[in-house]
Amino acid sequence: MSLENFNNLLQKYANLIVTTGVNVQDSHTVVLSIDVEQAPLARMITEAAYKKGAKEVIVKWADDSITRSKFQYAPEEVLTDVPQYRIDESLDHIEKGASRISVRSSDPDSLKGLDSSKIAAAQAALGKALSEQRKATQSNKVSWLVAAAAGEAWAAKVFPDLESTEEQLDALWDAIFKAVHLYDEDPIKTWEEKDKTLEAKAEELNKEQFVALHYTAPGTDLTVGLPKGHRWEGAGSLNARGERFMANMPTEEVFTAPDANRVDGVVVSTKPLSYAGNIIEGMEFHFKDGKVEKVTAKNGEDVITKLVDTDEGSARLGEVALVPDASPISQSGLTFFNTLFDENASNHFALGSAYAFNLQGGTEMSEEELKAAGLNRSDVHVDFMVGSNEMDIDGIREDGTRVPVFRKGAWA
Repeated sequence: MSLENFNNLLQKYANLIVTTGVNVQDSHTVVLSIDVEQAPLARMITEAAYKKGAKEVIVKWADDSITRSKFQYAPEEVLTDVPQYRIDESLDHIEKGASRISVRSSDPDSLKGLDSSKIAAAQAALGKALSEQRKATQSNKVSWLVAAAAGEAWAAKVFPDLESTEEQLDALWDAIFKAVHLYDEDPIKTWEEKDKTLEAKAEELNKEQFVALHYTAPGTDLTVGLPKGHRWEGAGSLNARGERFMANMPTEEVFTAPDANRVDGVVVSTKPLSYAGNIIEGMEFHFKDGKVEKVTAKNGEDVITKLVDTDEGSARLGEVALVPDASPISQSGLTFFNTLFDENASNHFALGSAYAFNLQGGTEMSEEELKAAGLNRSDVHVDFMVGSNEMDIDGIREDGTRVPVFRKGAWA
């Protein structure tokens, strides 16, 4: 790496992930999922966590090439047979209250050209088998964080005009460091201020308790109902132990749960979606009574169709998120082909399961009670981007009056 002071910056990043990201405390267990290409960062995160008092750091390695080979050559019955030891391990981590760190650096096209049906079946089986883990994170029972690191294939996708792999990696690391405010004199303090700013915006929306949001933009005319008692959240969250953590780095959003049964109209995507090792572009969703009746895409239509067909909830929305077009990631002008970044440059929705903490009292409700309250339940949760500088959003009050929320992609 030729990026100036790269090793010092990487160490600073590891400390930020451990301190502000999952807020490691004495006797915590930490589970780190990371690509083998990022071994230097993994070592730094592990050491930083132990220095903060972690009792145990468990590293789960991944590799795009090995994953591709498995999906290409292993039979579907192997891919869909999640062994009991993986389920037991997941349950053990939940019982220990383990904090989860996921560092993403995968090639957005890592599974391109492979059998999408086999991939979809494997992902559905894994999602069902590890459903308790999903429920624990989506109700903030444990601290969890999704962050990113620059991988060679990903960097080449974002910066195809740069001549060398080293230049591409430098450019992507630089973009990541900027997005997480690592160049600030005190990134931890910057994140504390960001947390307060986004929390204040969320509280403004919570006071309104809109019954619905109406989105309009070129190709989009969509009304999304909001359940009674919904809660908007900003950057930070509290886990079951009352510890503050950040679920995403970077983040620029405030978000809540929609009413899964009250979504009607059409919405078009404005950025590519990397999902199941494929890039999906030009998506158009038609909703009626909360459910996707029709979905099309210019590229990757078979992949998005299979996602929608995963289970009953995968055809309904589980998240509504607001991000102004003036966000730093949007203004960078980059398309990252990575949802963690692209969703923080754009208003977005998620297909699949809603977060229980987005409903008053939701973390103490059963799955049946959450569903009855309007929160979608599913074994998937996949974000897709819809915002632009041409999008208007109105909040609709119970008496039918409208309040401008967004105008031309900006907070109104």
